[in-house]
Amino acid sequence: MTLYLRNKDLDHINMREEIKKARLKKRVLKQYPNAKPLQTYEGIKIMSGDTYVAQEFYFPATMCEDKAWEYASVACKTTQQFNRTHPMRMDLVDIESKINRINKRRGPRTKIK
Repeated sequence: MTLYLRNKDLDHINMREEIKKARLKKRVLKQYPNAKPLQTYEGIKIMSGDTYVAQEFYFPATMCEDKAWEYASVACKTTQQFNRTHPMRMDLVDIESKINRINKRRGPRTKIK
């Protein structure tokens, strides 16, 4: 059975793919503003200066530039999630300033007689 799509449907599918690629690239460029694809003998890597963006997650180089941007995007997203949920991310000074902000917002807690 062969599935035929109308040109309108194909255009919509292609447009969605382009939007997805742009979002992946935007996420990486937000964290690494000077990130660029670099062709090496292993394949294409997204480099920011001298560092490979997806290095610490052991993503391989790929022959497709879109896949390279996807790997870099996943690496940025995973790094953000680790930083958000890591138990050692807040030290005592940060916790103390957070409590002070909350108490200042709540106002005085003394009873007026």
